[in-house]
Amino acid sequence: MKYLIITASLLLGMTLGAQTKVTKKIAAKSTDFGITYTLPKTSLVVTAEVIKITAQAGPYFRYAEKYLGVKNPVAEDKTYYQLGKVTIENKGIPDPENTYIVEFKPGTVAPYAYLSEEGFLCSINAEYELKTGSAPSAAASSPALDATNMSVFTEELLMAGSTAKQAEVAAKQIYRIRESRMNLLTGDADNMPPDGDALKLVILQLESQEKGLTNLFTGITTSQSSFFDVSITPYENLEREVLFRFSDLLGIVDADDLGGMPVYINLKSMEPPAAPVDPKEAEKKEKLMKGIIYNVPGKAQVEIVMNRKSLLKGEVQIVQFGRRENLIPVLFEDKKVPVKVFFYPETGAIKQIIQ
Repeated sequence: MKYLIITASLLLGMTLGAQTKVTKKIAAKSTDFGITYTLPKTSLVVTAEVIKITAQAGPYFRYAEKYLGVKNPVAEDKTYYQLGKVTIENKGIPDPENTYIVEFKPGTVAPYAYLSEEGFLCSINAEYELKTGSAPSAAASSPALDATNMSVFTEELLMAGSTAKQAEVAAKQIYRIRESRMNLLTGDADNMPPDGDALKLVILQLESQEKGLTNLFTGITTSQSSFFDVSITPYENLEREVLFRFSDLLGIVDADDLGGMPVYINLKSMEPPAAPVDPKEAEKKEKLMKGIIYNVPGKAQVEIVMNRKSLLKGEVQIVQFGRRENLIPVLFEDKKVPVKVFFYPETGAIKQIIQ
């Protein structure tokens, strides 16, 4: 089976972007009026969000329902993972077997082309504006968990003997704070703050105290996202091909690690089966391919599945499932009005032709 898993890496808040640099190449006498370029082949980049969830129980979790009506507090310290959003992106990679030269006839008005860093055609005889992708950004790191915030422990709470008594005292403090906040909001407090800004500050302080005390019962849960990506270059249909495995305890694990649940990719070409081609006819057609050689990608249905649940389903363009065509050289021989051509660099397909 001819396909290749290219990369697998864990990224912190990383998003894929477009080509980072394009270069203008001028067809001059020094280059025999030719510009060398490479057609891409398709690499599918699957990106999975991995959510790390850390939970810490509060010291009074057993009394959460009794005093606060909270039925499902964090009952034990634990760390676990969830699989978040899964996306797929078509990324062109150089195909060394398909490198060509754009040949211009001497005398053509200022022929030039824009190439990406990989050598893919972006445009011919037209200025190319680089589309900026999302810049990589680091995921915010989670602060250290501490369900037991000592700043909320009053003298009364510290003097309480048993844990049960402490929980009772803490609950009473929570209700007193709520009552005080309500009196401030309704204007019924004995000592109202002098202005609106002071009122906001007092309210924020009360809410902070209430949250700190409530955490003693409910516990604390925080989450942090990272992103794992794997690239695959398909040459034929794929069925239940394992991309990676996922574990609730470990997150992403290797495709051969049986400790995780397999995440599969299914890929099926939507193109009609190609008719048998005589080798001599194929060779003859290849010799006639002159001018600008470009890709006509094929379409394919793609689905990513875990535990019989579809995580992603849609259509993608696959260069390997398509064919190559050419723009005849005579299109570029008009000395007065040169033809302008724009391409999709990631597939090598034509986007627009302006005459």
